[in-house]
Amino acid sequence: MLTRRNLQAIVESTAPTNEASGGVAAPGQRERFIPVRKSDLVEALVARRGLASEEEAGLRRLAHALGAIFHQRYFDELDRLREAYFYFDPEVGPEARRAAADLEGAYGMLRDEFVRVLNEANFVEIPHQEIVRAFGEHALVRVKIKVPLEDYRDIRMFRRGDHKQTVDVPYLFGLRRRRLEIEVYDDVVLMVAKKPEEDVSDGPPPARAGFWRARKQKRKHRLRAGAVLFKYFRHIARGDLEALFPNARVVMSLTDQFTLGVPAVVGGVPILLKLASTLTVLFAVLGFYLGLSGALHDNDTQQALAALSGLFALGAFVLRQWGNFHRQSLIHQKQVTDNIYYRNINNNSGIFHYIIGEAEDQDWKETLLAYFCLLTAPSPLSGAALGARVEELLVELFDIHVAFGADDGLAKLRSFDLLREDGGHLAVPPPAEALAQLEKEWAGLLSAKAS
Repeated sequence: MLTRRNLQAIVESTAPTNEASGGVAAPGQRERFIPVRKSDLVEALVARRGLASEEEAGLRRLAHALGAIFHQRYFDELDRLREAYFYFDPEVGPEARRAAADLEGAYGMLRDEFVRVLNEANFVEIPHQEIVRAFGEHALVRVKIKVPLEDYRDIRMFRRGDHKQTVDVPYLFGLRRRRLEIEVYDDVVLMVAKKPEEDVSDGPPPARAGFWRARKQKRKHRLRAGAVLFKYFRHIARGDLEALFPNARVVMSLTDQFTLGVPAVVGGVPILLKLASTLTVLFAVLGFYLGLSGALHDNDTQQALAALSGLFALGAFVLRQWGNFHRQSLIHQKQVTDNIYYRNINNNSGIFHYIIGEAEDQDWKETLLAYFCLLTAPSPLSGAALGARVEELLVELFDIHVAFGADDGLAKLRSFDLLREDGGHLAVPPPAEALAQLEKEWAGLLSAKAS
């Protein structure tokens, strides 16, 4: 059963310990995600004053060359992710079995590669304190949920972009509504790893457990041991993070149990009291007709029929309460479906295409913005000055406020040999010279593929 204590223990044990494992969101930290279409960015840059006509045409060609190079680089990254995920894909059968030591190494590679690509796409990892706090909140999904947390060995959540949203939530059993401001994450990626087979503590149920225990155990482990699940959601309230887990199950809260239980007791007790005085007569009549007793009183048959009708009434009452219970469960499940599962965009290996495309897109934007601001600067800039200049440019062109990763942009320019450094002052070559350098980079990529 999911509790704050065991959730905090498992999330803390898998929290990143260094920068290589990906960035972790800090309270009040600005996003590094640049939410602008590539075509809009190019058009805004070439239309801005400061470039001659031949430089505008050169910048367009340079932007196209950068896109082709990043696409080729991340194509190889996609292959590496697919290869690493093969052994942990829940859709892959027994052919994915390998030795435990080999699987541990493969899992470490998959985890590190996936987190690195998410970091390149400007996702940040949700800190474990924020996850624990979110699991104690309710936003749009106002139901009680159970998660078999003991089945997982690794749980990590990543987000990108957030905004505030005001919603109307019911209270006082739905008689009143109140306005609540909630925090909504624009994009959420969930990584959940099942425990390996040798680490599963609860093995097959004992023979005396019976059919229903065995069936319940089978449902609990319908995902094979050691599988890794990736899920991507959009527009998820922070208080609804609990509902994102696979195998999350809606259960009755104390309020629901009270609402359904009190009418059951009030309606059932009179029926039971009435039956208590007539059941003995019913058994006596049954015994007479079965030859177990030899005498009947005059009104015994009438009382037996009354007891039998009372039993039917009790059965109908039990069925009605059982139906009410399941109806309430379906209402809660529909609430989860409406607010969570319709927001599920992609899962497992299908998510690789999305995050690879996003990482490629963000790298391209950072590199182009860094190049443009260094190109149009009246004098060479420092790294800090470059970051501030890019942030001001994005506010001016698109009215968006981001924390530009100047170090990432400069590292990419340096990898393309497009950065000129002189005592902490930075500059870039003109578009024609930069394009010639990118053509050499492209030729190098093709020759490396051919060899």
